[in-house]
Amino acid sequence: MILAAGLGTRLHPLTNNRPKALVEVNGITLLEHNLRRLIGFGFNKIVINVHHFPDMVMDFVRSGNFDAEILFSDEREQLLDTGGALKKAAPLFSGKEPVLIHNVDVLSTLDLGDIYRKHLETNALATLLVSKRDTARQLLFNDNEELVGWENLYTGEVLLNRSITEVPDNLAFSGIHIVNPDLFDMLPETSPYSIIPEYLKIGKDNKILAFKHLAEEWLDVGKPETLKQADYFIKNIK
Repeated sequence: MILAAGLGTRLHPLTNNRPKALVEVNGITLLEHNLRRLIGFGFNKIVINVHHFPDMVMDFVRSGNFDAEILFSDEREQLLDTGGALKKAAPLFSGKEPVLIHNVDVLSTLDLGDIYRKHLETNALATLLVSKRDTARQLLFNDNEELVGWENLYTGEVLLNRSITEVPDNLAFSGIHIVNPDLFDMLPETSPYSIIPEYLKIGKDNKILAFKHLAEEWLDVGKPETLKQADYFIKNIK
């Protein structure tokens, strides 16, 4: 699933007349960059959620030559945030295979097919891609790389979903995650809501694991200063 419904406010004025999914890097839209990579790794059924200029996104995909079944989860009536978006889109998935979720404004050099296979080996309910980065909000993982909490480094607020004896590992979420379909039934019906608080609740009794990667293998293209770096970054993606 590609999360493409956001308003893209950090990219104003580029997103005044288009969705952030159609902002271009090196002459190619963010959406196409991510579609081509996912298809290249063998993902052949992809759901895209839409809200901001939804028809532009749908028309772009339908006019492209993408070798995959592409479905849309329409949120034009209400933006549902990440958690609500997954809940709404759940009926569009097969119900059997894990789902890789990818923010449209994220680029990476990571082997997503290999990461998907590693998720299958762990029997985890969810695998969250994370790295050491200087961000205010950090996820906390124990020595078994299980999600145990969340921390805001600026305010000092800490949330834990279990008792821990070791010093947890602070890691920043990378906007890419893989979930088993059992997760969808655990999510609330009411929207909108973020997925991270739900991961914290669900992670108390279920295995939600970290997949650590290097910070330089990843780029958030959702803000102007990193958009300028993206042309160089994209040339290094294999």
